[in-house]
Amino acid sequence: MSESASHTLERQDFDELFGALARRGYTVVGPTVRDQAIVYDEIASSAELPIGWTDEQEAGHYRLRRREDASLFGYNVGPHSWKRYQLPPEVRLWRARRDADGGLTELEPEPRTAPRYAFLGARSCELHAMGILDRVLLGGAHTDPADRARREDVLVIAVQCAQAGNTCFCSSMGTGPTAESGFDVALTEVLEQDRHYFVLEVGSERGGELLGELRHAPAGQHERAAASAAHDRAAAQMGRELDVTDIRDLLYRNLENPRWDEVAERCLSCGNCTMVCPTCFCTSVEDVTDLAGEHVERHQRWDSCFTVDYSHIHGGSVRASTRSRYRQWMTHKLATWIDQFGSSGCVGCGRCIAWCPVGIDITEEARAIRDSEAVGDARP
Repeated sequence: MSESASHTLERQDFDELFGALARRGYTVVGPTVRDQAIVYDEIASSAELPIGWTDEQEAGHYRLRRREDASLFGYNVGPHSWKRYQLPPEVRLWRARRDADGGLTELEPEPRTAPRYAFLGARSCELHAMGILDRVLLGGAHTDPADRARREDVLVIAVQCAQAGNTCFCSSMGTGPTAESGFDVALTEVLEQDRHYFVLEVGSERGGELLGELRHAPAGQHERAAASAAHDRAAAQMGRELDVTDIRDLLYRNLENPRWDEVAERCLSCGNCTMVCPTCFCTSVEDVTDLAGEHVERHQRWDSCFTVDYSHIHGGSVRASTRSRYRQWMTHKLATWIDQFGSSGCVGCGRCIAWCPVGIDITEEARAIRDSEAVGDARP
């Protein structure tokens, strides 16, 4: 950690951050406890953060439990991701009504305004996911100006992971656990026997300006060492590992591997993995009208490649079986995504593992396919 770029902020001064953001016109979105999970929502003070809570995650398992301290960010990631602010779950695209002569009036496009957001608590894997999703939504020839508007003025206050969960594998994907870019300010939370403080790194000019409004001090050698120890501890605690060596070609070579049949026997095609994934971007468009036929609206909604209708064209669904739909999701995430967008679509957050009702583990599936090749090579 750079000596010149690190500072300390005491816990008792943390709410000054909310005041400084409010004065700048930002609406703060951060983690809070709701419905027995840690989710992202608009918050106004540190009292709304998940103080003293952590999460237990395993394949098909997510539970909150109390910590033995008053940590503000002592958890991993919950079911929400920042995707819901880049690509909202539902957007009304336009609406129209009939005029007096029975024809349609001029279409009324939906206003594309969004609050000036400050994201508080984004982890390194999530910062990478936001960058990946930006490339998907904004990197092509046909971009949606609304997507750009939702992101271009966002101020990001990242939190460096001090612990990893049982479903985390960001180290394998090169996306964490420590963020090096993509933030305006990054916090490392440190709890000592008689002190609770944060070590801050500034990542942008406006992050430095924000820091100037807070009571802070230069980080000393002890504070920097404590933050580095927290980063190292998280890196050593990864609960999962995904071997990405030649992963693209590995999956291309195994499109007919029997493992797809095995996972299909367990998969429910529920789409949970795509809903919680911070990079999945499938959407569908739906037109709705009232019973009198006087009013019509068009909505864009999240969809999933696990639904039968998503690949439906004239004559039926392209991917009618669970086998084909799971294979599509996994090979797109880890292989064809690279061809389309230049990187893997997976950031190792582990959400798809924890929130799968039957505990299907993408790292286990990739390992099984790789092992099947090794067994085949070993046969006489």
